[in-house]
Amino acid sequence: MFHLLYNVKPLYLHFSVLNMERYKARTVAQGFSQRPGLEFGETFAPTTKWAALRSILAIAALEDLELESVDISTAYLNGVMPAEHEVFMKQPPGFEQRGAEWVCRLKKGLYGLKQGGYLWYKELESKLRGIGFTRVRSDHSVYVWQREDAKVIVPVFVDDLTIACKSKAVIAEVKSELKRHFKLRDLGPTSFLLGVSITRDRPSRSLQLSQHQYILEMLQRFNMSDCKPVATPMDPNVRLSTAQAPQTPEEKAEMSQVPYINAVGALMYLSVATRPDIAYSVSVLCRFSSNPGMVHWKAVKHLFRYLQGSKDLKLTYSPSSSSEFFTTYSDADHGGNPDTGKSTTGYAVKIGTGAVSWSSKLQSMVALSTTEAEYIAATSSAMECLWMRSFLSELGYSVDGPSLMCMDNQSAVQVAKNPEHHGRMKHLDLRYFWLRDVVERRDVRLEYIPTGQMVADVLTKALGRIKVEEAQRQLGLFC
Repeated sequence: MFHLLYNVKPLYLHFSVLNMERYKARTVAQGFSQRPGLEFGETFAPTTKWAALRSILAIAALEDLELESVDISTAYLNGVMPAEHEVFMKQPPGFEQRGAEWVCRLKKGLYGLKQGGYLWYKELESKLRGIGFTRVRSDHSVYVWQREDAKVIVPVFVDDLTIACKSKAVIAEVKSELKRHFKLRDLGPTSFLLGVSITRDRPSRSLQLSQHQYILEMLQRFNMSDCKPVATPMDPNVRLSTAQAPQTPEEKAEMSQVPYINAVGALMYLSVATRPDIAYSVSVLCRFSSNPGMVHWKAVKHLFRYLQGSKDLKLTYSPSSSSEFFTTYSDADHGGNPDTGKSTTGYAVKIGTGAVSWSSKLQSMVALSTTEAEYIAATSSAMECLWMRSFLSELGYSVDGPSLMCMDNQSAVQVAKNPEHHGRMKHLDLRYFWLRDVVERRDVRLEYIPTGQMVADVLTKALGRIKVEEAQRQLGLFC
């Protein structure tokens, strides 16, 4: 006796700027009622990492590659159900055949199924391999096609495919091959991707990413459209902690009316996609999602006010004076968390003038000194640096010699190169000494820079106006 999946029929309205574009109806299976092992097995389906996607866009800017997009229509319906997992569902209302007591056996994937994304991913992978693409091991949603002098790079985000290549003719050939297998919409030159606006200045080899419209809609959603701008994402004079959570029933009742989680979630997408300057602020605000207080909510509104004044900033990729293909910046703020005493790791990876990868995250252990905090941060930064080397090499861009990683703590630089300060570092877990091996085999080259030149400084602490403006420039955020 197989389980029945009931269907629902939501109606989606797609609007253009002024007029309704089209109606769209979809039958969706109630996948939450599926039983593991009986009606589904594997469910994982990878999507392109933002760091990989931004790296490809940066390379496209620097090498003046063509960028075009296609969208696969009803992508999940292309997946083929495996024979070992039989799934049945009731007939959709209005489509009954042979009586309502009959049920449908699914032969294709369907939206709502737990394995729907996995089936579509395997189907797309199979077809891309058949065309001649090779999957990148560093990111399983990026494919490369190399034929003679033509190289095509295709990052995939579910049903959105971006095609990067020097030749328009080759891109047209790839689209033609895809049309043989899927029904697709040709969106032409890439101007909008995953909620991000993309503009290019081809003569200067510049590409800009912006979420201006997203910020406007977010401000309107949280009634902050008319707020007064401020110059910093977080007030450097305010230290947020769990002690500022609601203490009385009145305070808890007041905070229950505040959309704190919704606001932080909306800000998180912005910080992940195009705005590294707010990554630290969002990371801090996320720590209080389970029990936020009014002080935390005021910090959220402060960040909204910062976005009001900086909504025109665009993450810009263009040629720089650096001789390095990419440069990694590593920084840490020792003991910055007042609740646990843990330090914050921040790193940024730049290609050309813009950051392609960044992170602001609490360390998993309490560092006993600034040197220790910086060393632990450098370990995380080196991991990202090695991933970037592997990813770029698979795209066909080999990095000769060690990759440059900059730090603003001379003691940590020396500890990473040699076993100095043994008494202060001997207690660290062995995995952190992996960094010395990386430096010794010349995969990474450490270099000291003054704090004023540290790009990742804004990812570890709240800064004042002048330093925030400098950080924007260093990260590649320009109007």
